[in-house]
Amino acid sequence: MEGSTGGDRPLTTAALAAASGYSPQQVRDLENLGVLPPAERGSNNYRRFGGRHLVALRAYRGLATAVGPVTARRTLREVRTLPLDEAAALVSALHVDLTRLRTEALEAVAALRAISTESEPSTESDAKETSADAMSIGELAEALGVRTSTLRFWEREGLVLPERVTSYGARRYRQHVIREARITAALRAAGYGIPAVRATVETVRALGDVDGPLEALQGRLTDLASRTVALVAAGADIAALLGAVEPGEVEPG
Repeated sequence: MEGSTGGDRPLTTAALAAASGYSPQQVRDLENLGVLPPAERGSNNYRRFGGRHLVALRAYRGLATAVGPVTARRTLREVRTLPLDEAAALVSALHVDLTRLRTEALEAVAALRAISTESEPSTESDAKETSADAMSIGELAEALGVRTSTLRFWEREGLVLPERVTSYGARRYRQHVIREARITAALRAAGYGIPAVRATVETVRALGDVDGPLEALQGRLTDLASRTVALVAAGADIAALLGAVEPGEVEPG
């Protein structure tokens, strides 16, 4: 029966709320949203919960921390109805997503560290730059692995500001602009939105370093680590819900 687990002593809504750290209204709401298995009803029509519901609430808390409440609610609704292999694959995909985000952040850190070791061109060195030191839009797009339309979009957003040369207005990207393009590419690959990238590029223009962006990315990596730990803990609770392990340790006392 989904409303309880084996020999669980029934819990009232208030008792389940106290045991889980949620309010009674939150417990009712989460049952209505399908996060909790439907509760049994006593002869007085009051809800009767069990250890299975406590496990589900703990799983939801971990999932919400790891992937957000919307995905957490959808996941817990679906794992109860899917075949075991599909339910396991659904949870596994959440780990894959967090791993991808971490990989992208690490790649951005590596790119910014490489950029930070390059000296910012001085006015004098700028004057000595030759046309061979600059890139065309096609050359820069190929070097960054993006489309020329992406570079034009970044230009419209004020992220990368090339010079316009020749009577046809051809773009030329000098060394300091190439640096800004590389920073933009690194942060966009790590999932940063345009406003955040713009703020970073403006800081680099003003201060000539990338320490701020690096600190932000290190904070992102720390956050992803915490979210991954929460997902691992939630996975154990989901396994209990699926019947793969015994949730005996959550028997209400």
